[in-house]
Amino acid sequence: MNQQTYGVAFTGSGSAKLETVLTNEQMTRVVDTSDEWITTRTGIRQRHIANVTDSIRSLGGEAARQAIASAGLEPADIDLIILATSTPDDLFGSACQIQHEIGAARAVAFDITAACSGFVFSLVTAAQFIRTGAYQNIVVVGADLLSRLTDWSDRRTCVLFGDGAGAIVMQRCETGDRLLSFEMHSDGSKNDCLNAAYKHESAPLVDDITIQNGQFTPVDMNGREVYRFAVKRVPEVLEKSLFHAGISTDDVDWLILHQANQRILDAAAQRLGIPAERVVSNMANHGNTDAASIPIALDEWVRTGKIKAGDTLALSGFGAGLSWGAAILKWGQ
Repeated sequence: MNQQTYGVAFTGSGSAKLETVLTNEQMTRVVDTSDEWITTRTGIRQRHIANVTDSIRSLGGEAARQAIASAGLEPADIDLIILATSTPDDLFGSACQIQHEIGAARAVAFDITAACSGFVFSLVTAAQFIRTGAYQNIVVVGADLLSRLTDWSDRRTCVLFGDGAGAIVMQRCETGDRLLSFEMHSDGSKNDCLNAAYKHESAPLVDDITIQNGQFTPVDMNGREVYRFAVKRVPEVLEKSLFHAGISTDDVDWLILHQANQRILDAAAQRLGIPAERVVSNMANHGNTDAASIPIALDEWVRTGKIKAGDTLALSGFGAGLSWGAAILKWGQ
């Protein structure tokens, strides 16, 4: 007997609003840099920073509530919450905290840690639960407070990162599948190019037993190598995904990449032959928000009416791991 399969629809989006803004001018008072240096090399003019009362729970919950409401659902309708984050409030996971925060008492909840690829990887994971019929309504949240992992004395990295949260709702669809294709890849041999590693020292416990005492270090990045990786792998993975979807770049209404660096966005779009007016970029206002960057950008374009039902979106996340992936989808019911 053949198992019935279902399609996936993308029906709602949301994002959290952070009040605190850290401008490039303010950054010049933190490290030796300039607004011109930051803007010309990254495209970033400001970033939002979580205050002392913000958390992954509160910001992820706000984004999830907005997405659920925009999909015309209630929290009680949600079957599953997947949280993409590298900066959880609890190292054992924060998705369950978001579940409680929004009152989605029926929902299973778990975290996925895949850094800047996390939202795309979580979206693909959610789709499998829908396609097999396991769940009907899923919220995928991307939320990160990279200010927690930033070395504010390292001018190579501290100018890049911001905090934020975004979310989408994915639902079972019996009239077609809006997730047209996806690709995911990893290369652990390049892990040292971008990481927030655990560093430890040995400490005696009892008899001849020693244990590890340590903590996770701030983000460390080889910017040149990450740039080379991104401008090669991102167009490549998108081309493969478009091929599997049976469409071309001419059919793409919006290209939504992880908001890492404007030069990466420009280089990827140029290689793919996608004009700048179809490339989503909110980097100037938000900086690099890790797993949150794609859903925040998507939600902004939806809420301003730029992304409309039926539009074809090409998404790609890339970063630490190293990992990279893409998803081609149709927005809306």
